[in-house]
Amino acid sequence: MEEVFSYLKEFNFASVVVRLTLAMISGALIGYGREKKERNAGLRTYMLISIGAALTLLISFYENEMLTGAWADTVAKVGSKFDASRYGAQVLAGIGFLAAGTIVASAHQQVSGLTSAIGLFAAAVLGIASGAAFYECVIPSIVIIIFSMEVLQPLEVLYKRRLRNITITIKYINPSDIEMIKQTIEEQGAHLYDIDPEDVDENNYPSAIFSMKMSKEKSSHSEMLSSIVELPCVLSLHELIS
Repeated sequence: MEEVFSYLKEFNFASVVVRLTLAMISGALIGYGREKKERNAGLRTYMLISIGAALTLLISFYENEMLTGAWADTVAKVGSKFDASRYGAQVLAGIGFLAAGTIVASAHQQVSGLTSAIGLFAAAVLGIASGAAFYECVIPSIVIIIFSMEVLQPLEVLYKRRLRNITITIKYINPSDIEMIKQTIEEQGAHLYDIDPEDVDENNYPSAIFSMKMSKEKSSHSEMLSSIVELPCVLSLHELIS
């Protein structure tokens, strides 16, 4: 077993296939969860990024092999220098531009796409590690990354709700209706600590972002939202969960 592992650490055809396959699997496992959630960056995106990152590092190893082997005489004549680390650095720089494109600020002042951006970065790093045959790092990293992105997300939402802090965007009919909404929130025992009015929409309906902390003794999370939605002046309600 150790001989096989050592062989796959060397730069040969079999190890290249294994490294690329491991990079593909790494990207696919991360991308599958994003695909299920219908994110823009899905299964194929993560796979290709991870494979591309692995290919980049494999090219750097190939160049090093050639410079110290078949091209050694030419290199000695021209005095060429080689730095394998620059390939990985350029990959991460390029991923930064791609990841930035997934981050979007909505009309409700909510930023989305941060997890996708970080996931793309993680997929690229896994690809680099796969290309470097750092198997001891890649396999546990896949498990930890998937656990962080998929398993912890519902727990994070549950934790935020247990803190009883709520931020919601409410669209209503008339500007004066905001007083009725405030009164309803206070009747439910919540402490309203911020109201941020937004611009009217294309139908001239106003909206605002309400930030509050609910009372532990009174309404539950669902009861609070239901009491607001049932108001005749409320057209829509959207809870902001980061």
